[in-house]
Amino acid sequence: MVIRMRHTRSHTANRRSHHALKAKNLSKCSNCGEMHISHTVCEKCGMYRGRKVIDLVKKVEKKQSKIKAKTAKKEGKKEESK
Repeated sequence: MVIRMRHTRSHTANRRSHHALKAKNLSKCSNCGEMHISHTVCEKCGMYRGRKVIDLVKKVEKKQSKIKAKTAKKEGKKEESK
């Protein structure tokens, strides 16, 4: 269906009045006490609703190993160029 008549500014503003963004609700983690977004995993301890969902120790170790591999790869390229 095609809109045939122009909407007034007030009509447009009334329609857009519901487009505003809403603030996220923060809640306190029961395990570490850190503030986090409701219904999501705590980024500091990896707990959600009393269960360990993410093992952050493994995550950090994996990230460090990736960084080591990347730096070793860069050093290897520098030596080849000499």
